Amino acid sequence: MKGKNAIFASEMELKTRAIVLKTVKYGEDKFIIDFLTRDLGRESSIWKISRGHNAKVAKQLFQPLTILDIVVDSNPRKQLSYIKEARLAFVYMSLPFNEMKMALAFFVAEFLLYATRDLHNDKALYDFVEQSLSWLDVADKGIANFHLMFMIRMSRFLGFFPDMSSHHQGYIFDLREGRFTGDIPTHKDYLLPDDANKMHILMRMTPSNLHYYKMTKKERNRVIDFSLQFYRLHIPQFGEMKTLEVLRSL
Repeated sequence: MKGKNAIFASEMELKTRAIVLKTVKYGEDKFIIDFLTRDLGRESSIWKISRGHNAKVAKQLFQPLTILDIVVDSNPRKQLSYIKEARLAFVYMSLPFNEMKMALAFFVAEFLLYATRDLHNDKALYDFVEQSLSWLDVADKGIANFHLMFMIRMSRFLGFFPDMSSHHQGYIFDLREGRFTGDIPTHKDYLLPDDANKMHILMRMTPSNLHYYKMTKKERNRVIDFSLQFYRLHIPQFGEMKTLEVLRSL
């Protein structure tokens, strides 16, 4: 599922791999779609329902986290590009039919909407996201903590992955500095040793070992809280997650 290089069809048209983050109906025959793309970073585009398409088909095509090949007509003088073509690039086999995976998918889509708001071209980050979604689709165990692993691993691409080498048993974790320390900082954005240890465990999670890490619902919800706090400290105007309560209930 490797992303494809950008192909310029004309001076204004660009073909790229894209992941749908959000779709909003616009007027009678248009949708505005927020994408994470491989070659443009974040992109907001308009899809106009034309002959041969209907609103129902468009809604299915632009579901959150759908992976597409798109051709956009992009004008740097305009805030929104136009989608000239869109087709499925990857068909999920289990994700749409699994309640847990769907809840995780909607959370990840909203998370990406905020975490990549100002992202420009970053092929490595895009490939990480697409590969993570592919893994989630085929995984048959260990998915309950997928979103926790996803958030901490993505921070590496955004430039604020915690300093793992600074960890020592009994240390606190400074959320602002992204490192473990034995000194209490002057601010309040830090984790006490018990939560700091959870952060250290989180940083060791990978798709291949994820099923070994067991958490209670209470522990998982606590980790979600401080993970989002970590992101809000490093990304200005990170929004409130509306999908969070669904995950808390699972």
